[in-house]
Amino acid sequence: MQNLISYAKSFGGRAVALLLVLSTCVGTMNAQCTNWKDSSEKEKAENAHVAYRNFVKGADDFSTLSEDEFSSAFENWKIAYGIAPAADGGRPFHYTDGREFYRALAAKETDEAKKKAHLTRLFELYDEEKACYPGAKGYLTNRKGYDMFYLQGYSQEALDVLEDGMTEGGNDSEYIFLAPLGQLLGYFFKTEQIEKDRVRKLYDQAGKIADFNIEKGGDYVTYWEAGKANLDASVLEYADQIFDCDYFKADLMPGFEENKENLEVMRYIMNKLKEQGCPENDADIARVKAQYDAIYATKSAEQEATRRQNNPLYDASLMVDDGDYTGAIKRYQDAIDGGDDDEKKAQAYYQIAALQLGKLKQYGAARQNANKASSLNPGWGKPVMMVGDIYARLGSSCGDSYQQRLAVLAAIDKYNYAKRIDGSVAGDVNRRIANYRGSMPIKSEAFQRGDEAGKRIKVGCGIGETVTLRF
Repeated sequence: MQNLISYAKSFGGRAVALLLVLSTCVGTMNAQCTNWKDSSEKEKAENAHVAYRNFVKGADDFSTLSEDEFSSAFENWKIAYGIAPAADGGRPFHYTDGREFYRALAAKETDEAKKKAHLTRLFELYDEEKACYPGAKGYLTNRKGYDMFYLQGYSQEALDVLEDGMTEGGNDSEYIFLAPLGQLLGYFFKTEQIEKDRVRKLYDQAGKIADFNIEKGGDYVTYWEAGKANLDASVLEYADQIFDCDYFKADLMPGFEENKENLEVMRYIMNKLKEQGCPENDADIARVKAQYDAIYATKSAEQEATRRQNNPLYDASLMVDDGDYTGAIKRYQDAIDGGDDDEKKAQAYYQIAALQLGKLKQYGAARQNANKASSLNPGWGKPVMMVGDIYARLGSSCGDSYQQRLAVLAAIDKYNYAKRIDGSVAGDVNRRIANYRGSMPIKSEAFQRGDEAGKRIKVGCGIGETVTLRF
């Protein structure tokens, strides 16, 4: 156990999380995990360890070392590792540092064969460390799969390793596997290199792990949320092909059994199943429709008409379900004109803006109504977040790529403001920012225009906001 505590502490801020993982599987290190404690070359190993650690300690990227420093450090690491792969038996430095040496070597190498050999050795060091620290198996496998994807690109081997990492780590997995897993699943499905059944299996497995950790909360919840958003974005692009009628029936029909008196739920289920390719004469759709018709028939047409007349918000919601968006907007406006509750008015303005943005593509009007919702309910983050969405849409239609990236800054500013005033939107905000971060201005492009970080620039594209340039 003392060795495991030392192992966990070597990772700094992740000490507690790693210790929980490691403490579940305390075993004797196998014969491959030689340390220097009982070695006849103990002093030589310790001296080499200290010599190379003096160069790399605190360095996040070993490629930043000078050529002489790197050469000296690497030679001493090879001596220390050759004698005692597991160092003193309680710390994984020789494995973790070894991977960073080979990462740096691969980054500098131009010969593809040598580069591949360096990366192969890097991945082997994950396997060797796992043999010595089996309690960290899932964590290390996830990390190995992550490196395989980002260092080697799309490969079935990387996908297999990420799958192994999920299986080994379960709910104790690290969030970093989600984004590369999604990209691999999306790419291999698009290129017809994977069956949809396996995509569904791995997507569901990853989603359950992510949902568990999001619900659990904690310091890394925003990373889990962003990772899940990236997974969804990569896989759900092909949802109609991957998740067929039977899949959606299995997902939705339990909701029907629990809501046989709810017309809106049944209407949603019927429409969704049809959208996902279920035929009109499907037995389950027919069963839902029969129940829907029976419940609806019990309602007096006159009572329904009266309710819709007296409750414009209800009337508007039904119009939205029926696809009458212009009519729904009029009824939401009726609710605003006839109401005296600012919070309800704000909700109505927000719904109008949502329809104008999502259904009618009326971005200017949507922005005005989202701002009206904000003015009536200043502590509500959703309308502010919607303005950010509008800026992102406006930017995407700009002909000038630089203005598009400035528009992303304007959107991110709105997202951050929404989070400051309303913590309940933080999860949605963080997912959006994670998705758009890669579309921020590029430093080289800005410098070509004479713009530097910190400069205040007015955004075009119909946005008109002034942003602080950053990259």
